[in-house]
Amino acid sequence: MKNLPPGQKESAIFPRFGLTQYANRFPKEIDKVRISIGGDLEAFEITEDLNLLPRTNQVSDFHCVTTWSKLNLNWSGYKFNDFYNTLILPKVSQEISFVVFKAQDGYKTSLPLIDLMQQNVLLADQLDNQPLTLAHGAPIRIVAPDHYGYKNIKHINHIAFYTEKQRVKKGLLNFMDHPRARVAYEERVSKGPNIIFRWLYKFTIKNTIKTFEKSAAAYRAKLQAKK
Repeated sequence: MKNLPPGQKESAIFPRFGLTQYANRFPKEIDKVRISIGGDLEAFEITEDLNLLPRTNQVSDFHCVTTWSKLNLNWSGYKFNDFYNTLILPKVSQEISFVVFKAQDGYKTSLPLIDLMQQNVLLADQLDNQPLTLAHGAPIRIVAPDHYGYKNIKHINHIAFYTEKQRVKKGLLNFMDHPRARVAYEERVSKGPNIIFRWLYKFTIKNTIKTFEKSAAAYRAKLQAKK
């Protein structure tokens, strides 16, 4: 049996999951990748440019900060390292150190560029040899196995590159959002004893799954009614 990171437990399912305030928010475009690029470089848009990059298949584990882990997920997409070096770096005039992601549903997260340049970080558009679904980040998402799930942002439509660290979250969300959120170091929150949050987060899992399942069912029914 594979050794799990500190505080994690293997999950038999891979649910749609996240902050519950995003349960009723869905991407408007899931069939086409459209990523606006900004920050400390001239703004531009990436669509079919990803086809210039080599495709990569990767089997890796997903670790939710609330203590569940789904093992051996089969992703396919493009290494962020290739994405940056081929499509971004030629347009960079200053040294980039920090990256902010935004999703179609309004969710934001960030990571240092040094973490994103690791060989196991993908811009993934497939799971189990099928295009991503609404549940798992269509049309494209980040897969960063060394970081908790809240850094593995879904439904990406904007990436901003900066020379210095930016403030991305405010209030309670800033407290909950570790700058790196590395699983091996159990960086669950920005401040405080992580072992306590390990225990507290466990009680949110069932209710969060139910909330997202209910909202997804309602959304599917709404789409069906429009046909």
